[in-house]
Amino acid sequence: MKNKITAFAPASVANLNCGFDILGLAIQEPGDEVTVSINNQKKVRITSIKGDNNRLPYNPAENTAGVSILSLLEELKEKKIFDGGIDIEIVKKMPFGSGLGSSSASAVAGAVAVNTLLNNPLSKEDLLKHAMAGEKAASGQEHADNVAPSLLGGIILIRQYNPLKTLSLPIPPHLTIAIIYPHIEIKTEYARKMLPSAIPMNKMIAHTAHSATFVAALYNNDLTMLSESMKDIIVEPVRSKLIPCFDTIKNIAYNFSDVISFGISGSGPSLFFLFKNKTQIETITEKVQSLFTQNNIQSTLYISHINKEGAKIL
Repeated sequence: MKNKITAFAPASVANLNCGFDILGLAIQEPGDEVTVSINNQKKVRITSIKGDNNRLPYNPAENTAGVSILSLLEELKEKKIFDGGIDIEIVKKMPFGSGLGSSSASAVAGAVAVNTLLNNPLSKEDLLKHAMAGEKAASGQEHADNVAPSLLGGIILIRQYNPLKTLSLPIPPHLTIAIIYPHIEIKTEYARKMLPSAIPMNKMIAHTAHSATFVAALYNNDLTMLSESMKDIIVEPVRSKLIPCFDTIKNIAYNFSDVISFGISGSGPSLFFLFKNKTQIETITEKVQSLFTQNNIQSTLYISHINKEGAKIL
């Protein structure tokens, strides 16, 4: 058994327009790192947090990585696998309230680090419920569209929540995703409260058709069908009001033939652009970032292939 383990968990793009709370994909970076070691106090302690500007609690029961680890240790204690203490060091490399699954990445990295430290008593899939416990601490609800791709990698469908069941979907070759994060913060809890409490039947039918078509498009490697399916007629009209210049950016995106889809990453404000190839990425992202600059908003660009690996040990 090693004395200290560091795990990395990547950012993720949830919802993908047509799959609110049931679809998500992992990107290469950014991501969070969690380092764990065994202590002789039989306590779970957060000993260091870096990169958070003093925003995160040191109480493990109030910290997403801490909650995830506490949940995992409870199961291991019940199974008589481990009943000791863990020290936790967190390095935040993701912006808060960005719509990129920052809280999920910390929760995932914590669970993976401890599981590896203890010689992997659980599979990656078995760690998902513990990462979800950490996510719930941050957003108020257990949803897996960020934690599942961050943990498992790839494009993930949450096909059932109770009990939790996931499906890894095929990834068409050459897909590239660009994400622009405007430096404004949208809290997940607030963004969820904005959502409509009831949906008209005609919109429900159309949205369900888009979700089903998305899955079919991936299995058939049909990028035209994929583009047609990635539409959000329920959540985007509400949340887009929180993002400056959204309609203008959407028009920019769909004026380029290489763009398969454009939308809000998770709760926002990050915006994702899914490309067939890389030829038009620089032109489009420069236009969008310039637009934000003109409106006195700084932004950060991430360009990535879909991360097939998910969380890993460094």
